[in-house]
Amino acid sequence: MDAPEPTEEKTLLDRLIEKFNDSRFFTISFVLHVLLIVIFGGTVLFEAMQEPPDFEGGEGGFVAPGAEVAAPPDNTQTQPTETTFTVSTPTQNNAVEAITTTGQNEFNFSMDAVIAPPTMSVPSTAGAQAAAAPAATIGAAGMSAQVASQIREFTGGWGKGSGSGVGTRQREFVFVAYVAKYSGGNWDSTVDVRQGKIWRGSLPNLLEFMSKESKDKIKTNYKNVEYIDLKSDKIFATKPPFIFFTGSKDFVLAPDEVENLQKYIRLGGAIWGDSSVPGKGSAFDIAFRREMRRVIPDKDKDFESLESNDPVFRKMPYFTEIKEQPRGLNYYQEPVYVLRYFGEIAIIYTANDYGDMWQFGVKQNPQNTKEWIVNLDNNKNSERVAMNPVLEANAGIYVHNVNPTPPIVSILDTYKFGTNMVIHLLTRWEDKVRTAPRL
Repeated sequence: MDAPEPTEEKTLLDRLIEKFNDSRFFTISFVLHVLLIVIFGGTVLFEAMQEPPDFEGGEGGFVAPGAEVAAPPDNTQTQPTETTFTVSTPTQNNAVEAITTTGQNEFNFSMDAVIAPPTMSVPSTAGAQAAAAPAATIGAAGMSAQVASQIREFTGGWGKGSGSGVGTRQREFVFVAYVAKYSGGNWDSTVDVRQGKIWRGSLPNLLEFMSKESKDKIKTNYKNVEYIDLKSDKIFATKPPFIFFTGSKDFVLAPDEVENLQKYIRLGGAIWGDSSVPGKGSAFDIAFRREMRRVIPDKDKDFESLESNDPVFRKMPYFTEIKEQPRGLNYYQEPVYVLRYFGEIAIIYTANDYGDMWQFGVKQNPQNTKEWIVNLDNNKNSERVAMNPVLEANAGIYVHNVNPTPPIVSILDTYKFGTNMVIHLLTRWEDKVRTAPRL
């Protein structure tokens, strides 16, 4: 007997089932979405990440005065034992030559492990006061009247004749500068220290060049350059525009050294670090980056490289022909790295070993006072620009691009760059404190 004909209702149901079977992936997805909406409809799955304030821990990005500073990272994890190894150095014609030096192998260098800032959650009285201050006491750069007053007082004696349109060559400057004596390491790697005095070397040579090139309009302490113990309060009395760090070894700053440097930067001072082993990955390179992140421990601040349009190169430099960082020892030309405070340079780091270039002292040519030549007199007549004899002996062997015979372009460019940088450090706060609110 023939089967009965299916009813219209059953036929429609069969069609619907067939339709869902044909689109089963859509069906499964639809059911899952419905379930998720029912289950999690009233739940916040993700919270928006709040970026930490630019000046976390206090005005300008520091911990509150007197607060405990986080301990430095454990060097046993990130800093291998210093060993001697061979580094390939670029040359003018792109050939590769080798130099044996001391430091860490660059390929074992982990930037994240070195410069990750310490975790800090310290309440700041200064920051709270700034936040509660009336709008009239906060300048356009976020600088309170109190901070501006402190910086104005600390930096006010460095330069005379400031103002719009006044070129740096027409101005007079008076300041002292120091070589930093810090805990550990070899802080005196580019200066000659005898009986507790700096006799000659990198910083004295640079300061003398500035004094003589400016015909003493830039008055420096080149005849009596001193080193300064960072645990001392002397920097707050003498008010140097910068303190010069140099070395080739690992070091860890003591807590009171970190505290003094933080206070010094808050007042408007600057730290200039220059590695005496050119290039990245040396023991000093790692240590300086790490320790300066203790001095400025903001989570959202890190070393940044200077662009070619930075005021260091563009805003009325003393030597206008220097438009970028020059090559350092053995042709190294790493960027200039900085950490900033209220937008101005607080810490500058040069990894090209300009300090050793400055050990090739220069002097004015007796036959042409507008020309500078390398001083080969080896400190005759008590000149403080004498060449380091070790560098002289290795010129052309392990030390390149420092030809002592004229023209001394590479050496002279580093002196000009150093002068431009010092002038910038002397003038960098002037515009901000001039327009900042007053107490």
